[in-house]
Amino acid sequence: MSFALKSPAELVSRIGVSPEQSLLLVDAPEELVRVLASSRPAEDPPETVAADRLRAVKGDFDAVLVWREDRVGSQALLESALRHVREPGVLWVVTAMRKVQGPKTAAAHRLDRRDLEKTFSQSGLALDREARFSAWHVGYRFRRS
Repeated sequence: MSFALKSPAELVSRIGVSPEQSLLLVDAPEELVRVLASSRPAEDPPETVAADRLRAVKGDFDAVLVWREDRVGSQALLESALRHVREPGVLWVVTAMRKVQGPKTAAAHRLDRRDLEKTFSQSGLALDREARFSAWHVGYRFRRS
């Protein structure tokens, strides 16, 4: 899928992950990986992994960003991603907005804010920030309350 990130230069500051913090990107599009890698030291790029390979990742991270549109299989993926967030880290979930056309996932099957809040409330996480990533995608940041 091809799309343009919304204000790539500002995206790094909106995410709020400093170059010293470890970062794991799950299913992130290549353009986002490039933007985030360019904001970090060359010897410490963000770690990237496909969702189906997340179980193989060892270690914990200060921040984990999951790019996910579809509800199908999202519960297990999000729980697995959360296990990789070290205290007092953050978990970002980027999903396609409901009322836009263009993303590959039909609006009726998209993961949304209510789904995320319901999933993470059981784990003691609270939504504390929201940011636009593209014209079609919005990210939600969760941290332990």
